[in-house]
Amino acid sequence: MTPAPISRFPVPAISALPDDIRTRLLAVQEKSGFVPNVFLTLAHRPDEFRAFFAYHDALMEKDGGLTKAEREMIVVATSSANQCQYCVIAHGAILRIRAKNPLIADQIAINYRKADITPRQTAMLDFAMKVALTAQTVGDADFQALAGHGFSDDDIWDIAAIAAFFALSNRMANVTGMRPNDEFYLMGRLPKTK
Repeated sequence: MTPAPISRFPVPAISALPDDIRTRLLAVQEKSGFVPNVFLTLAHRPDEFRAFFAYHDALMEKDGGLTKAEREMIVVATSSANQCQYCVIAHGAILRIRAKNPLIADQIAINYRKADITPRQTAMLDFAMKVALTAQTVGDADFQALAGHGFSDDDIWDIAAIAAFFALSNRMANVTGMRPNDEFYLMGRLPKTK
């Protein structure tokens, strides 16, 4: 059986990419053992690739009031609501690894309200879902509810920005027909063996 294409658009060869993008892809490949298809798909448009990953890294790799696992929870929950197969599968794998919990990503993708998470995390995801699906309804009561769970204004900004950024990502993944790498499906599901 021929594998399905990873994108509806041309996927450039790694060797043909600009130096900075090729270097990033090779570093990711070195660390993870494969190149996630999102990198290959977005490399079709180098300037947009750079902008996308600069914003991604600014949101997802920084320290702050949200843990890296909580940031991934936002991605998985909102991507599920936006029916983005790529982001649910890929970020579900990252969430399992960052949370050190093989069950959490599936729980959040299906129904975060029944997941084994804290009331604070449920409030975070309630707000993220509102931003992802009905941002026009966000109001002062939402900020008060989050403050009641100990979220700062910077945390609230981060929750909103992650939900909004991944709404863009979800839509582009769906339009491009981006296929999740097979490697993602098993990542973080079983303890590492030595």
